[in-house]
Order: sequence, then structure tokens, then C-alpha cells
Amino acid sequence: MSFIRKIVGGAAVVAVSVSLAGAAFAADISGAGSSFINPVFAKWSVQYKKKTDIALNYQSIGSGGGIKAVEAKTVTFGATDKPLSDEDLTKNGLTQFPMIMGGIVPIYNIDGVKPGELILDGKTLADIFLGKITKWNDPAIVALNPKLKLPEQAIVVVHRSDGSGTTFNFTNYLSKVSADWKDKIGSDSAVEWPLGLGAKGSEGVANTVKQTAGAIGYNEFAYAIQNKISFARMVNHDGKVVKPSLESFAAAAANADFAGAKNFHVIITDQPGAKSWPIAASTWVLIHTSPEDVDSTKEALKFFSWAYKSGKSTAKSLDYVAIPDNIVKLVEESWKKNITKDGKAIY
Repeated sequence: MSFIRKIVGGAAVVAVSVSLAGAAFAADISGAGSSFINPVFAKWSVQYKKKTDIALNYQSIGSGGGIKAVEAKTVTFGATDKPLSDEDLTKNGLTQFPMIMGGIVPIYNIDGVKPGELILDGKTLADIFLGKITKWNDPAIVALNPKLKLPEQAIVVVHRSDGSGTTFNFTNYLSKVSADWKDKIGSDSAVEWPLGLGAKGSEGVANTVKQTAGAIGYNEFAYAIQNKISFARMVNHDGKVVKPSLESFAAAAANADFAGAKNFHVIITDQPGAKSWPIAASTWVLIHTSPEDVDSTKEALKFFSWAYKSGKSTAKSLDYVAIPDNIVKLVEESWKKNITKDGKAIY
């Protein structure tokens, strides 16, 4: 029992495997998916365990893996940074709701360039990942960074090798700012990368960039901070240079009209606003509308409700943007309507 009740202690995958999740005790909460949300889930789980003695058993296996796990009913909930379509939700008997918002940042390992010194815009970033720009002293990068001494160092692109909501949001942004990227590559949780090194999970991308001279990748901001990796500033939709921060993520998130969207389906990349971070993202929780394990589902909903209300300061400390109270109210109302057993609301 103590093995199954083990909580995530950091960014690594928890000890129990997905195949064992169904054997967890009813009081425990099992979930899998998005690595974007993992840093804050890890902190929340420790706090919630102290408060309730209920363990959150969450595996950071990527959004694609989380979707598969919840569809297979091997976990109580999945977490994804790419919302499911209405059709897929209905087909699999699922409902979804937003859990957190934050930012994805370009991360780099460039000789002599400190965190936050490099400035990139969307077109230049797309051209790097397309393989059009291959050296760090390329004229396009130099034009954005006239005060930096950029080395004649080869660029090594690092990307996710697994199905990833972070990849979906990153490529969604590139598709909005680069017609070339949109036509040749497109946006999805897994794409045909033109070049580069593949790494599994946000942890894998972070470690590969950190260990590879000249590398560039993309990560959740929390991972960049935790792993002490250099991150770029960006030119946003309004042409302003912004740095990744709670303020710039919140500015982008302010445009998220979850209340007006069916199934809370809103993408917040490339948002207008002088202070908006251009690669902002959300994480959604996926849970069955008619769950087989009612007790575990009920405990999961209690945890989510606690996180919305009591986990805000923790989220803020990690530079995530909490879901606004008015949207939380809509989410909890959706639970009463959509998550039932034998016609009765579970929450």
C-alpha cells in the first residue's frame, strides 16, 4: 500500500506504472499526461497529502500518453495541453475542463549568452526549427540582438519525441506566425520535424539542451527555472519585446474566453496585448462522464476543487496563472451536469 500511495516528489515520473493504476486504493487519485502541469501538480500533491492524507499519483508521460491512459481507464484522469474535440470527448465518454495556464519558452545553450539575453521573434524561431537558420550569428538573429556577441556556433534543434501538448502549443504558435511552417509542418501534438534531436518529455528536452552546446528547444517556464536553463525573450503579437513571467503569461491568459467556448476549448497562443507572452498555453483535465470507480472520481474532483481555491499561491510561485474564480464556478457547475452515475451527480 505504501508503494501505491507514493506521491510525485519532483519533475520525474512517479514510481507506480500506469498498468498498476487500476489497483490503487479508492482513496488515492491516479492521473497521467501533460508534463506542462507536472511541476505544479507535484507541489499541490505534497500539500494535499499533508492536509487530507490522500495521495495524488500522477505520471508526467506527455499529453498523448495521458489521453490514451484515461481512454483506457487505467487512470482516474488524464491531463492534456491540447484540448480534445467535441467528437472525441463524446466518443470516449469524457469531459474536459481547464486546470492551469502558463507559458512555453524557447530554451538555449549558447556560448557566452546568459538567461534572458537572447531575443527571438516568431519568424526567426520558425526558421531555426525549419533548418533555414543554422548558425547563432545568422544575420536574422544578429538583427534582433545588436548588442549581443553571438558566436559562430552551429544550432542544434531539440524537440519532443513523444506526443506532447507542449509541442501542440509550440507548433500552433509557429503556424500562426510563419506561413512556411504552417504549409510544411503544421500544428499537432506530434509533427514531422525537419531536423533535430528528439527527447522524451519536458525533462528530456531540458536535459538535452542543457548538455548540448549550441542547442535550442522549448519547455514550460517552470522547467527552465528549475533546471537553470537559459530562456529567450520574445517579440510578441504587438511587436513588443517581452520576457517570460507571471505578468506576461497572465496578460495572454486574460484573452481566454473559456466561458464562451464549448467544452472550454480555447487556445491562447499569439494573443494581442503589449505585455502578452506569445506562447501561452493551458492544461485541461480529462475525466469520464460515467466513471466506473465513483469513489476515486469523487476524490479527484475534491482535489481539483481544493487546487483551484487553495493552490493559487503555489501556482503563482511557479509562474503559472490560476483559473479565474468565475471560470472555476462554471467548471464546478459542469461537473454536476456532466459527471454522473446512474443519473446522479457525483460531485
